[in-house]
Amino acid sequence: MIIKTDLIKQLLILGILLIGSTSLFAQNTPYLKKGDDQDLLRKDWELVKSMSDEFNGKKINEKKWQISGQGWIGRPPGLFLPENINVQEGKLQITANMLPEEVTRNNNTFTHGGGYVGSRESMKYGYYECRMKANKTFMSSTFWLINERKDAKGCLKRTTELDIQECVGEITNDAKWMANFDSSMNSNTHSRDIPTNCDFKQGSEKAKAYIGSKVYDDFHVYGVWWKSEDEVLFFLDGKFHSKVNPPADFNIPMHLRMVVETYDWNPVPPDGGMNYLKEERTTSYDWVRTWKLKE
Repeated sequence: MIIKTDLIKQLLILGILLIGSTSLFAQNTPYLKKGDDQDLLRKDWELVKSMSDEFNGKKINEKKWQISGQGWIGRPPGLFLPENINVQEGKLQITANMLPEEVTRNNNTFTHGGGYVGSRESMKYGYYECRMKANKTFMSSTFWLINERKDAKGCLKRTTELDIQECVGEITNDAKWMANFDSSMNSNTHSRDIPTNCDFKQGSEKAKAYIGSKVYDDFHVYGVWWKSEDEVLFFLDGKFHSKVNPPADFNIPMHLRMVVETYDWNPVPPDGGMNYLKEERTTSYDWVRTWKLKE
């Protein structure tokens, strides 16, 4: 009996050590499937804590994340509302809703509420990833990067935007390019707002990967390796699927964004689009992680 008890204890300790080592490994490298990792697992990565979060607290960490929109109140008819952002059960939650009554801001009418979470810090190049479950409404569930133009000068005043995942739960537009927008990883690189006398191309280069189910059915890991100013690689659930060459040099530090908003190209349905339970109207982020290669 003593021998059996000791053996059980040893097995339990071994199990704990294995779980611990697996967890440690997961936290020291991007989420990638072995054998299809573009050699990323063999690189020496460092977690950028100021742009990463496991959301294990009771509220959003506003030292890392800004939740009022940073001067952007939302695209009409969707207004960003800080009260729509919560941290519960180890997840960041952004809930879409219909406003009790119309609101007028900046000469625009808002009928719906969304939410905005943006990193205070920015970074150039690196690996960016999140584990996200989309909401079921016509409003978006997103994970992306963009530069800050407010204090920029000269040719740095241009905009570079890297959309890692941009999807909706309900498609209200019958355009061909919107097909499967509720069951795909929809990614894009944008170059716009080019200042006069700056020799940069304006345009977009996109990528798509089919998930095989609706984006709101389960969590998925959406990742991108912003490798250099002219090479961006996209990953779905740890597997590489597309490489994009941005339309212009992607060499400006960018901020992370997690946003639930409305699109003019996916308009509000006749019933208002909010006939769902709160859980179904909520986009959940299990975690977000940003990595940089060690010097």
